[in-house]
Amino acid sequence: MAKNSFMGTMKSITGGVIAGAMLGYAGRMMTENKPKMKKKAHKAMNTFGQIIDTAQYMFK
Repeated sequence: MAKNSFMGTMKSITGGVIAGAMLGYAGRMMTENKPKMKKKAHKAMNTFGQIIDTAQYMFK
């Protein structure tokens, strides 16, 4: 049972860190390069999805 709790905690921490980094990057890009923002945000969301999938696979 402790292993499941630890894995859940690690997934939450990892997700929070990645989400925070993405939001920071997206916010910075919104203020600097508006035309490229949509493309970069889409690419960041795809990358985020791949990272979460990989992290879930590693913790199984």
